Amino acid sequence: NFKTPPMSLLLATMSWGALYAQLGGVNKHSTSLGKIWLSVLFIFRITILVLAAESVWGDEQSDFTCNTQQPGCKNVCYDHFFPVSHIRMWCLQLIFVSTPALLVAMHVAYRKRGDKKTMLASNGTEKMTDTDLETLRKRRLPITGTLWWTYTCSLFFRLIFEGGFMYALYFVYDGFQMPRLVKCEQWPCPNKVDCFISRPTEKTVFTIFMVSSSAICMVLNVAELFYLIVKAVMRCMARASRRKLWDLEKYTSYFLYIHEQIM
Repeated sequence: NFKTPPMSLLLATMSWGALYAQLGGVNKHSTSLGKIWLSVLFIFRITILVLAAESVWGDEQSDFTCNTQQPGCKNVCYDHFFPVSHIRMWCLQLIFVSTPALLVAMHVAYRKRGDKKTMLASNGTEKMTDTDLETLRKRRLPITGTLWWTYTCSLFFRLIFEGGFMYALYFVYDGFQMPRLVKCEQWPCPNKVDCFISRPTEKTVFTIFMVSSSAICMVLNVAELFYLIVKAVMRCMARASRRKLWDLEKYTSYFLYIHEQIM
């Protein structure tokens, strides 16, 4: 029989789907590396987070057991070893990492709105057809000028957020491996008690997978940043060579004119 998915899963899928719809608009203005980054972000990170990781960590606190019946000891020990849930930290990480791309989307929308006003001012409202507006909407903007600065800054902040959250995950949980047993001496526990974590191997696998996906995204961001800088340098060199060629032609024409006047 067909089972209806839980409401929390449906809401989570709808929320991430809305984010994908927003980032999809940026994707057509990105480089090839940027498109690969978006695929890795949603296929290997958000999809796994929504469909698999939440079910693994769903029983985290309820199945955290300690060999004592002291009231409050279990809750205090759980809060000590898991101050922030892995799922919530990964959700925050994905939101922070996606935010710079939304800034690029806002910049693109601003540029296109300016282009639309320019076309309306030059052609007139009566000459603008739906086809012209659709062409303007679908037109891919080159990553040059101020858009280049916005795009490269977004890559820089992505790297900062990815690295910061990876360090925070390692620092808060003292590594990426989930232990089977932890020893707790927090008050009000009567003495050093043993606490057991549910599904430690499965959680370790998911943690390493999410960290590896984050590292892959960082490598893609570094490669894309290097690619954009190299292309910008090549454009500057091409402009400089064209300027020198134009100056050479100008001075050559001037000297030929002087030579003709003398002769």
